[in-house]
Amino acid sequence: MPNFIVKKVAVLGAGVMGAQIAAHCINAKVPVVLFDLPAKEGPKNGIVLKAIENLKKLNPAPLGDKDDAALIEVANYEDNLDVLAGCDLIIEAIAERMDWKHDLYKKVAPHIAPNAIFASNTSGLSITALSEGFDAGLKERFCGVHFFNPPRYMHLVELIPTAATRSDILDQLEGFLTTTLGKGVVHAKDTPNFIANRVGIFGMLATIYQAEQFGLSVDVVDDLTGKKLGRASSGTFRTADVVGLDTMAHVIKTMQDNLQDDPFFAVYKTPEVLAKLVAAGTLGSKSGAGFYKKVGKDIQRLDFASGTYVAGGAKADDLVGRILKEKDPVKKMKSLRESTNKQAQFLWSIFRDAFHYIAIHGATIADNARDIDFAMRWGFGWNVGPFETWQASGWQQVATWVKEDIDAGKALCATPLPAWVFEGPVADNAGVHSSAGSWSISRNTFAPRSGLAVYDRQAFRAPVMGEGAATGATAGVTFFEDESVRIWHQNDDVLILSFKTKMHVIGPGVVAGMEKALAEAEKNFKGLVIWHADAAEGGAFSAGADLQAMLPLFMSGGVKAIEPAISQLQNAHQALKYANVPVVAAVAGLALGGGCELMMHASKRVAALESYIGLVEVGVGLVPGGGGLKEAAVRAAKDAKGTDLLQFLKNYFTNAATANVSKSALEAQKMGYLDQNDVIVFNAYELLHVAKVEARAMFDAGYRPPMRKLVPVTGRHGIATIGAQMINMRDGGFISAHDFKLGKMIAEVVSGGDIDNGSMVSEQWLLDMERKAFMELLNHPKTQERIMGMMQTGKPVRN
Repeated sequence: MPNFIVKKVAVLGAGVMGAQIAAHCINAKVPVVLFDLPAKEGPKNGIVLKAIENLKKLNPAPLGDKDDAALIEVANYEDNLDVLAGCDLIIEAIAERMDWKHDLYKKVAPHIAPNAIFASNTSGLSITALSEGFDAGLKERFCGVHFFNPPRYMHLVELIPTAATRSDILDQLEGFLTTTLGKGVVHAKDTPNFIANRVGIFGMLATIYQAEQFGLSVDVVDDLTGKKLGRASSGTFRTADVVGLDTMAHVIKTMQDNLQDDPFFAVYKTPEVLAKLVAAGTLGSKSGAGFYKKVGKDIQRLDFASGTYVAGGAKADDLVGRILKEKDPVKKMKSLRESTNKQAQFLWSIFRDAFHYIAIHGATIADNARDIDFAMRWGFGWNVGPFETWQASGWQQVATWVKEDIDAGKALCATPLPAWVFEGPVADNAGVHSSAGSWSISRNTFAPRSGLAVYDRQAFRAPVMGEGAATGATAGVTFFEDESVRIWHQNDDVLILSFKTKMHVIGPGVVAGMEKALAEAEKNFKGLVIWHADAAEGGAFSAGADLQAMLPLFMSGGVKAIEPAISQLQNAHQALKYANVPVVAAVAGLALGGGCELMMHASKRVAALESYIGLVEVGVGLVPGGGGLKEAAVRAAKDAKGTDLLQFLKNYFTNAATANVSKSALEAQKMGYLDQNDVIVFNAYELLHVAKVEARAMFDAGYRPPMRKLVPVTGRHGIATIGAQMINMRDGGFISAHDFKLGKMIAEVVSGGDIDNGSMVSEQWLLDMERKAFMELLNHPKTQERIMGMMQTGKPVRN
């Protein structure tokens, strides 16, 4: 397939979604022009300018770097339609009104370039109906492209063709969305609300109905349907508040207007409680109240019976909590089904309703079961999709239970489960997912994964329970494995080091693994990549040093017993930096403390956009001890290029002294934790592929490790200048006395100590200072309080 290069995107509509889609294009370095109506007062592009200004205030941040907001080009439909001719992709994201969209399409259609793709971000309107009135050429280049809110963070994009949409257009768009914007693409059929909103909103309506039937309060329901079920922590009602109750009501209305023949149509009735809230303008988080209301520091919940807000915070029963902790999904579902506890019965009911719904509607909304599971995982934050849950819980047994409930009149509709559930290939396979693919109800076959070239970049694709595909934890050839690390390769010339510790913390086993991996890589491979098997599934790169592993040493030999381990860590990091083959750190998620230090010592970093990087040791009353401050001094000197070193050093000092963590890989570049030539990857499933490509390219280009050079430092001058600023912060009450001590010690290390400004020191000099400061602080009672507090509560203690 020839290259499809998107040189420029136009987004039509500067509302919440349109502005954030434009922002994410800018994150990906795709030039974008954002359109809206001309303002009636003030600057003609005032609506767009206000939307761009608002992007800087939104949380979570749509932009990886807030300063990049200035890169969004502004336009209006009156003066700037000619700009559309230079756009390869045009995404319409205006309000969900068919008539408004058609009016806009008439206006823009004559200006769309002959090869440009035109797409609507509608959340549920018919794509075919939207395309009415287009000429044949535009019709075949038109489709739905439904992003989920917030578009930077939600992995799902639904791609919805019409009967006229060219398949090569869909393939091109899928490639762009997958690699450039980092999305998980699911193909949906052109039915109301597509896949995720159709199944998800039905699930929310069923949950509200069953909550009322079982007399459960909103806080208990959210505790039951949140993390305990492996779903978004906001559960059901809190999610509705965040989405906006008016938005939810609109999606429900789309179902009411277009699904009159649906056997579940009665369920699509707007719940009375929701209708009352919307009528009163109580729309959830954006209006300050919905199913929940914040009163001072307290979160109150809506009491359905009285219509008033009462104290919240109720949790699931302990019995149900224990059932949900059961590791075996078969036993878990059986316990929920058989329990007499009303909360357990409620959970069985919502599972049953979901299974019933997807069995009946699977054929009309999606090509196959995998797309439904991915839609719910990537669009609604479920860890496991509904078909996966059914299959893992025992396909035939669960199907029998659902049938019994339908026959007994307990289900939400009387329509029986389709025959394919009980007989034929699915029944023989004990589920819809198999090594041959996932069941396509409409095509009566197991559908394999997409063979598009873009997926060759994913060494391990998003897993599906029941598929049996190899994962990053088991695939390839293992050179060495223990409880801390796995050292392995994919029958090629790049060695991979994967951590197995919780949150990939760095203890003695990981340090020994680094040494072993580096020795093997230098002997037999072109490079070493540090990558973890859960990198694309929300895992950390490394949350830092393993404090628990230090305890036995501390208990047996005191602080002095820990110093050799710190020396060994420093030496391991230095060995990575000066290795004779390139070492590439494949970073995703948290890279904190020792994890940040490890990454900084690699020859190169390939980082997922959602990488949160920082030296956070002050939170446990320590200073970085694994070479992080040494690297700060080295990098500041490199940045300064012979100019005023202190100006560059202050940035690194401030980030370490305040435990500042980047909110994206783009921000980490500005902070100096990532170099400008490090690679930022938008799809975390492509991380390993890109890291290996980089390692191989560096080796093939004749890689040599950096030469060991002396480092210029600011000495007493730097310590005094930084110290003066800190005295003001301490005396103003902004930092505690212990924070002041920590800051002063960081300043001493990055400045090189009590020596003249401009002195040249070795990296080992700085490492020795760093280690000495670390050991001194370990003996300090205030630091010990912080360490114990962190280990007991997981939260930093401020003392």
